[in-house]
Amino acid sequence: MPEKIYIGLGVTYHDPAIAIVDEKGTVLFAEAAERSLQYKRGLNCPPDPFPQIGGWLQRYCDPRAHWVIAFNWRKRRPWYEPVSRWLGYFTAPGLMARGYRDYATFLEKYKLFHMLACQNVSRSLGGLNLVRQVCECFPGTRLDFKYFNHHDCHAALACLSSPFSEAACLIVDSYGERGAIAAYHYNHGKIKPLYTDRNIASLGFFYMWLTELCGLNWWQGEEGKVMGLASYGKVNEAWLRQFEKMLWVEGLGLHQNLTAILAGIQAFEKIRRQPQAPVLEAADLARTGQVFFSRLVTQLINNLHERHPCNYLSLGGGCALNSVTNGQLLANTPFTQLHVPSAPADDGTALGAAWLAWRQDHPDADFPDGDRFSPYVGGDIDSGRLQRLIRFGGLSGEYLPGTICEAAASLLAEGKLIGWVQGRAEFGPRALGNRSILADPRDRQMKDKLNARVKFREAFRPFAPAILDEYGAEYFQDYQVSPYMEKTLRFRSAKANRAPAVVHVDGTGRVQSVRREWNPRFHQLLSAFHRQTGVPILLNTSFNQMGKPIVHSVEDAVAVFMTSGLDALVIGDYLFQKPHA
Repeated sequence: MPEKIYIGLGVTYHDPAIAIVDEKGTVLFAEAAERSLQYKRGLNCPPDPFPQIGGWLQRYCDPRAHWVIAFNWRKRRPWYEPVSRWLGYFTAPGLMARGYRDYATFLEKYKLFHMLACQNVSRSLGGLNLVRQVCECFPGTRLDFKYFNHHDCHAALACLSSPFSEAACLIVDSYGERGAIAAYHYNHGKIKPLYTDRNIASLGFFYMWLTELCGLNWWQGEEGKVMGLASYGKVNEAWLRQFEKMLWVEGLGLHQNLTAILAGIQAFEKIRRQPQAPVLEAADLARTGQVFFSRLVTQLINNLHERHPCNYLSLGGGCALNSVTNGQLLANTPFTQLHVPSAPADDGTALGAAWLAWRQDHPDADFPDGDRFSPYVGGDIDSGRLQRLIRFGGLSGEYLPGTICEAAASLLAEGKLIGWVQGRAEFGPRALGNRSILADPRDRQMKDKLNARVKFREAFRPFAPAILDEYGAEYFQDYQVSPYMEKTLRFRSAKANRAPAVVHVDGTGRVQSVRREWNPRFHQLLSAFHRQTGVPILLNTSFNQMGKPIVHSVEDAVAVFMTSGLDALVIGDYLFQKPHA
């Protein structure tokens, strides 16, 4: 009997992604479409882009195997989708049609119908490019198709990527098939549903609305900016009371009062900030909304522990990207350890779907407990393109096998800004040392320098500290291992002045814990910088500029390098410097 290959497709209209898993459940490849397309979030793009899918299949899939294509949404849709489509709401004129209330939740009618219409198209087109390439290049390959509940896909990633053998799992999302919340019990590779919410109340929708109130765009993925902005503000108790009337927790579910939402929308319209307005004026609003969001997530998790007491929690869904909330959960709930995957939002459901398909065919197979998942499963750098850069790029380049980390650490210690590209890309939205911009955290002016010269973004946004894990407790209060920058923790006051460039205005940092077994070369670089400076931390931010995805190719890296204030570019063992450096 031929072996099977499991290809998960995240066919959500935003953050589409693909994942490929082998017969043993091992991840061969996982990547969001935004990377190869260089289009932030990949809105309305397929997870299997035509120019790339053939190469991925040739590289990672055996044509002699039996291929299973797994989708991250159920094939049978909830009743409201076909009814809305039949009524014409999924067309351009339909977005403006009368006869339906303007609001059903925090977002206007036209925004909700636009989301549903785009989702409808994305599901119907997902996999078409893949199957076309199979018919053309791999004739005779057997294909099967499977469809999974969206929140089950989130849960599969959150649980199967965790180091836990047994855990409670909570998914907090904008929306799934029927609701925004789902809870599970995970036990040695088996995932059992505990609860599924079945109403339109959504913390994800609330945070989208909050993002707009702050003058930002959630469809561009700017919810993360709200977290950074919140640290500059203070809680407005009157606003907090208004939020509490709109949305609240009961058990493991959320409930909303539409009358209170409509009243709140009208009241807050006066303080809505347009994108061109000074964003810092919205800091109090961001802080109040963030506090409200954290309280509700914490309440849900405490209620989950009452329902299913255990020590370990896995958290997934788009709301699990809120590192500020994540960093507070262990202090405010009975759970003793928290796992958030590297891609908790919809890009991660591609891998969740592939793993669910694998589990269906291997219900009793061992899925070993422990640190089984590496986020470094994306695309790697094309060696031919790198050689063309060396030959024709006109840059000062050195080949430094064995000493590249020491050389880069020396440049960082001198205050140089470095683009750092190594191995395979990270799966998820955050750079974890393979597609990073790095800098010396000891310089108090480094944050402003990076924002002005390289990232070209708002001054209020912080940068992350990547720290050698063995020094984490020395620098952070109540330190928790945070391999994916998933938790924001508070610096110890006695240590904050040693790395001021990565200390946010409220004394916190979104931590990346680095261990040798997770990323040997990044650990080697951090260790070299520590030896040279006495500080076991580097400033780590995504190798991109504002509004663009993390770099994917040699050309992408060179484009950012040559159009910004970066001083040096490291790709593998090659060090390129600008003449002034």
